[in-house]
Amino acid sequence: MTERQRQILAAIIEQHAEIAAPVGSVMLAKLFGVSSATIRSEMARLEEMGFIEQPHTSAGRIPTDAGYRYYVNSLNETQPMQPLMLEDRSARAIQARVQNYSDRADRAIRSAVDSLVELTQNLGIATIGDELYMSGIGNLFSQPEFAQGNHVQSVARLLDELEPWLREAKPNEPLNVYIGSENPIGKASGATLIISRFRSPYSDNSYIGVLGPTRQSYAKVMRLVRHAGAMLEEML
Repeated sequence: MTERQRQILAAIIEQHAEIAAPVGSVMLAKLFGVSSATIRSEMARLEEMGFIEQPHTSAGRIPTDAGYRYYVNSLNETQPMQPLMLEDRSARAIQARVQNYSDRADRAIRSAVDSLVELTQNLGIATIGDELYMSGIGNLFSQPEFAQGNHVQSVARLLDELEPWLREAKPNEPLNVYIGSENPIGKASGATLIISRFRSPYSDNSYIGVLGPTRQSYAKVMRLVRHAGAMLEEML
């Protein structure tokens, strides 16, 4: 993939996250300062590679799971692995909220989840002992992707089975991103699960993260989830 194709793929993903609609060549042409014909040619190549697709009702394109995976892998290569600097306003918001409960692990974890819900507008989750704490379910089902009944059923199944799956699978990366059909449960849900593993008084394999549509602001959400897990491990 050429550098321009990488930039166009990233732009389609980031624009789609904002507008929740297919992204057209005219918008991208203005962004890159080239002709719409040039953008259409590059989009055709990206479509051939399986990274974007054209919904039948629109002239624009949306990312595929494979496109999101390529983008997320590139973020993992470029994003620093250390937690967010506290100069970041979102990081400070999580820190301030959680520090109030530094002597209560359960309240600290719940507060971190509630902060992620507010900052990402996703469903927030965390394991607290043998229980799965969830917050912000209204955020999840208010997304346009989940207006159709089959998606709602798949997401509900994913939520029902998430806690036992985490307990059994024990994902061991500091940050784990499961995109759409990559989800081990609820493959047809059209949802992305982003979770961070951290050590807590309950377990060496505690998890905090978010569940939302594949249409995510991945750079922001991945940083925040990674930061929340690292901060909880340090504090608890």
